[in-house]
Amino acid sequence: MSNAEINPVEYEINNHAPGTALNPQCEDGANVEIITSREVPLGGPRAMTVHRTLPQRQRSLIGAWCFVDHYGPDDVSLTGGMDMASHPHTGLQTVTWLFEGEVTHHDSGGNHAVVLPGEVNLMTAGAGICHTEVSATSTTILHGLQLWTVLPDKDREGPRRFDHYAPEEITLEGGSARVFLGSLFGQTSPVHTFTGSSCFRVH
Repeated sequence: MSNAEINPVEYEINNHAPGTALNPQCEDGANVEIITSREVPLGGPRAMTVHRTLPQRQRSLIGAWCFVDHYGPDDVSLTGGMDMASHPHTGLQTVTWLFEGEVTHHDSGGNHAVVLPGEVNLMTAGAGICHTEVSATSTTILHGLQLWTVLPDKDREGPRRFDHYAPEEITLEGGSARVFLGSLFGQTSPVHTFTGSSCFRVH
């Protein structure tokens, strides 16, 4: 999802024989690190469960990305859905990206927004912000991603900010795409990131 290199090199990963241990390598012989997510209760032991890929004990960052949660598809009638009480962040940008359901956001900057599938919320914590995220009562299935990036040192004490964006679908030959962050296929998201982060959905 991100690469801190100014001129990143593209690698092709060699296939491994069926039934053998998975130890993929790039063309130049470098090993590829495969990270497996772990289950974590979100907001307490009786809360909905998320699959957390970052951070890990052996890997805290991938580029600027420091936190990756995938949740759902989750039956809200069984788990209660998302109910995150007010909590603080600093020095980060947080991305809420939904595939199913509806989540309501409130923060100490006075921002209020409802994010739906096909939309994205990006909150810049800067020097500090508190927020809540709660799945709407109308939601039956909740499915989405929560992603965080670390702000560069020069921006970590900057102003807080909130962006909500619903990109139009781009029609492609044989498919379609939405550009949530960054640029792709001649389309650029107006949402400002500090680390060149990109988020796309391509069908």
